[in-house]
Amino acid sequence: MKHPRKIIIDTDPGQDDAVAILLALASPELQVLGLTAVAGNVPLALTQINARKVCELAGRTEIPVFAGCDAPLRRKLVTAEYVHGKTGLDGIPLPDPTMPLQPAHAVDVLIDTLRREPPGSVTLCPLGPLTNIATAFTRAPDIVPRVAEIVLMGGGCFEGGNVTPAAEFNIYVDPEAADIVFRSGVPLVVMPLDVTHKALTSRDWVEGMRSLGTPVGQAVASWTDFFERFDTAKYGSQGAPLHDPTVIAYLLDPALFTGRHINVEIETGSELTLGMTVADWWRVTDRTPNALFMGGVDREGFYRLLTERLGRL
Repeated sequence: MKHPRKIIIDTDPGQDDAVAILLALASPELQVLGLTAVAGNVPLALTQINARKVCELAGRTEIPVFAGCDAPLRRKLVTAEYVHGKTGLDGIPLPDPTMPLQPAHAVDVLIDTLRREPPGSVTLCPLGPLTNIATAFTRAPDIVPRVAEIVLMGGGCFEGGNVTPAAEFNIYVDPEAADIVFRSGVPLVVMPLDVTHKALTSRDWVEGMRSLGTPVGQAVASWTDFFERFDTAKYGSQGAPLHDPTVIAYLLDPALFTGRHINVEIETGSELTLGMTVADWWRVTDRTPNALFMGGVDREGFYRLLTERLGRL
């Protein structure tokens, strides 16, 4: 097998973040160098605890977890307890983590890791607002060309937004940070709502997770039960989108996804469309493409991969 791909997961767990982290930890093709927590779904004090809870659930207490930025670059923090519950990981009570939070700041860790590792060897996987990544890029511009790729969950095109009519939550929370990242020149792969809304959970899959009879299976089933209630009421759909695991699934099997290399700009000035990912899907401008923006997913293949990997933990 070729050397595992080195990744840093930047995250604001979140039930779907937790499933993404578990998927990465279950996959030998990926070497998780660390988890960097950011404020987003819930405040930083909770996201860093949740990141450690998920590592412990997976039996991977050696994975270092770092706390990063507790507020967006220029705005007040907007959170999503109404989706994820007051802890961010409501659904099943998990014990408080015994593994320590690392003392270093996530931004320093991003900078130091990218300076230390060979250029083009580290992939960043942001699953929440892009505050940590943008702060690192701004503070240490020398690291930007050293990033192999950024594969992120965020944005939307034909699906619109999920927190305003125009904006998806991760981008909306810190649009200035998203703008810095999308302008950085780093190769970007974007998993927008257009993909995640085509990857809805099903009762069969959730019950299959529960019937694994493992702590991980129980947790994934109960997390999904919890946030499905919100999404099925909102979208009138059969299940809920598992947004963040699409990022890790892409690293493991890019053929599950289809998309276009297009220009994507972030709206930072408008009250009406703040945080919109203006995706030039039809290539109607001459703006330079900066992102592989995904539009389709093989839903069955995606859930097959999740089932197979999560079953290993």
